[in-house]
Amino acid sequence: MMTRAIFAILALFLCFQGSAGLTQSAMDGVDLTLPRMVEAELTREEVADRLAKSTETNPADFTRMRLNGLDLSGLDFSGAILRAAAFNGTDFSGARFDDAVLDQAWALKSDFSGASLRGASLFQTQFHNADFTGADLENSRAAADFTRADLTGANLRGADFSADMRNQSMGLMRGVLRKALLDGADLTGALMSRADLEFAKLRDANLTDADLSMATLGGADLTGASVAGAVFDKADITSTRLLALQGATDGQFTDARNFKRAIWK
Repeated sequence: MMTRAIFAILALFLCFQGSAGLTQSAMDGVDLTLPRMVEAELTREEVADRLAKSTETNPADFTRMRLNGLDLSGLDFSGAILRAAAFNGTDFSGARFDDAVLDQAWALKSDFSGASLRGASLFQTQFHNADFTGADLENSRAAADFTRADLTGANLRGADFSADMRNQSMGLMRGVLRKALLDGADLTGALMSRADLEFAKLRDANLTDADLSMATLGGADLTGASVAGAVFDKADITSTRLLALQGATDGQFTDARNFKRAIWK
C-alpha cells in the first residue's frame, strides 16, 4: 500500500508541478488517463469571461488549471499565464498567445493551427503531436517538447529552442523536435544550439542565419532547405539528408560531427 501511494503521489507531482527537468523525460511514466489530463474545470464561456476581465497589470491566470478538450479557438490569451496548466486535445486554432506564459504546461495533441504565439514563453511545455501548421511563434522561448508535432509552414523566426545551460542538475532542458514536421517553416535566425531534431523533416525550410551548433540532426531531412549563414559547428549530422541545399558555402559543415555519414547525394 505504501509503495502504491508513493507512486500515486509521484504521478500527481509530475502533472501538477510540471518540473522542467522531469516533465520532458517522464512522458512514458505519466498516467494520461488521470482526470488532471483529460477533464476541464471551466467552460469556453467561463474562459472567455476571465480573458475579458483581464488587464495588462492583472493578466488572466490559468495556472495549473484543467482546460482539456475545450474549443477555445479564436480567443485572445495575449499576456495570460497558463503555467503548468493542462489543455490536452484542446482547440486553440486561430487563438492569440502573444507574450503569454505556457511554461511546463501539458498540450498533447492540441490544435494551435494558425495561432499566434509571438514572444510567448513555452519553456518545457509538452506539445507531443500538437498541430502548429501555419502558426506564428516568432521570438518565442521554445525550449519545449515538440515530438511529432506538425509545424509545417510555421513562422519560427528568432525562436529560441536552445538548451538552458544553467540548470544541468535537472537534465538538459532544450527544444525537442524529434520526428517533427517543419517543412517550409521559417527558422530565420532561430537559436537551436543543442536542440534535438532527430528524424525531423525540414524540407524547403528557411534556416538562414540559424544557430544549430551542437544540435542533434541524426536522420533529419533538410532537402531543399536554405542554409545561408547557418551554423552547424559540432552538430551531429549522422544520416542527415543534405540534398539540394540553398545558399550553402564551402566548409559550412566541416566542423559538424559525422560529416562523412551525412547523405549528400
